[in-house]
Amino acid sequence: FLPLRLQNGLYIQRLAPMLRVSIPYGMLDSKQVRMLAHIARKYDKGYAHVTTRQNLQYNWPALENVPDILADLASVEMHAIQTSGNCIRNFTTDPFAGVAADEVMDPRPYCEVMRQWATFHPEFAFLPRKFKIAVCGSESDRAAILVHDIGLILTTNEAGEIGFEVYVGGGMGRTPVIGSLISSFVAEKDILTYLEAILRVYNLSGNRENKYKARIKILVRAMGPEAFAERVDQEWQHLKGSESTLTDAEIDRMKSFFPEPAYRDIDTDADSKIDALRLEHQAFDRWITRNVREHRQPGYVSAILSLKPIGVPPGDVTAEQLDAIADLADKYSLGEVRTTHEQNVVLADIAKDQLFELWQACKPLGFASPTIGTLNDMICCPGGDFCSLANAKSIPVAEAIQRKFDDLDYLYDLGDLSLNISGCMNACGHHHVGNIGVLGVDKKGEEWYQIQLGGDQGKNASLAKVLGPSFSRDEVPEVIEKLLNHFTELRIEGESFLEAYRRIGHDSFKAAAYA
Repeated sequence: FLPLRLQNGLYIQRLAPMLRVSIPYGMLDSKQVRMLAHIARKYDKGYAHVTTRQNLQYNWPALENVPDILADLASVEMHAIQTSGNCIRNFTTDPFAGVAADEVMDPRPYCEVMRQWATFHPEFAFLPRKFKIAVCGSESDRAAILVHDIGLILTTNEAGEIGFEVYVGGGMGRTPVIGSLISSFVAEKDILTYLEAILRVYNLSGNRENKYKARIKILVRAMGPEAFAERVDQEWQHLKGSESTLTDAEIDRMKSFFPEPAYRDIDTDADSKIDALRLEHQAFDRWITRNVREHRQPGYVSAILSLKPIGVPPGDVTAEQLDAIADLADKYSLGEVRTTHEQNVVLADIAKDQLFELWQACKPLGFASPTIGTLNDMICCPGGDFCSLANAKSIPVAEAIQRKFDDLDYLYDLGDLSLNISGCMNACGHHHVGNIGVLGVDKKGEEWYQIQLGGDQGKNASLAKVLGPSFSRDEVPEVIEKLLNHFTELRIEGESFLEAYRRIGHDSFKAAAYA
């Protein structure tokens, strides 16, 4: 039963089963969102949770109801397949894929062909450990590709051909590692066979005796990136040109699933009207500054709906809110919804002449918190309140920090700052790549919290460094305050927290924290 339930997304948590639903590359339509609301209402406690892999999970389903839930999901072409287990998990990407102003190529067709290739792949159903792949198609990496088992960046070579840079062996958890580049260019038609070669080397050589040493990052580190790349190339010679090679027709077929939306012409004075409304409504101005992103289509923007109101676990969303999100998507965003690995929701195609109306609609729903990218837009795993693996609770720490730093002017003065919280070494809260990371640890049966500094995701990713001895739960907000005060005292104009940390140095912040 164990592999059956795991590869259908069913965990046994601390207090109840948990069912994780697959949301491939974070994309949903409004019909699917309404079904997720229905399931939360009928089978759970009226809410669901957006995860750091763009999936959605239910924390309280009764085991005997899971077949009915899966049947309801199937009615809207959804499932929970391979959201757990030692297999290839959900493919993740930029939540602004296809609409980002800095996009080089749309990664979604490639995510879809990889998803179809990986689902029920018999050779990779029982890998040494779980396996995660992320794809980036923009100048900025918003998919954290360097901390995945495989990270792919869409690129072109000197001949103008489309292909991928391939990074392998990244990951967080007990042994955090930045991925290594093993190929600077794999042609798009060859990407599946190259992935097969990587997976075969891992499947044959990964450590199956010790689950703590079973991830591919341990294998790459033990062999060395160059030797690993050579092994992959050797294996690839048996696979290159095989039936998994993509044809132009198949690539075009995948691209046909992501057609150009029916954008309309927007009045040229839309920008000036928005500027006038921003002057009139300070809260609207703040929301645009923090929650709205540029769009490749003139006259359009994307908007992030915050799921981080104070007093609510980050990423939690009620059945009523899910229904409301579906309504907003139908009215303002061509019926489409996206989840982010920062545990928020994106409406990707907002006409500028409807932006103010959307903001007004979001306010009573709790989605208009203008805090995206600030300290209070923290990532947080469910922690000890739910997870049987957790050493400590995460949610109360997140709430205590949010309540202590709830002044918007102060948050804006701090600027861009990521704070990530995990309840255990598995790092589901991505604490290793937070500018400030908080890790729950167990000390003789008591909950303590380790602070880490200097992490970052993106194409220049860095791993956070442990500050020193851990703190009690009550001490965490005060320690964060000391670190922030040290930053504001020593920063130079326009400098972010991460930039200041790198310039000032770890020891200086450590001294401030333990003063």
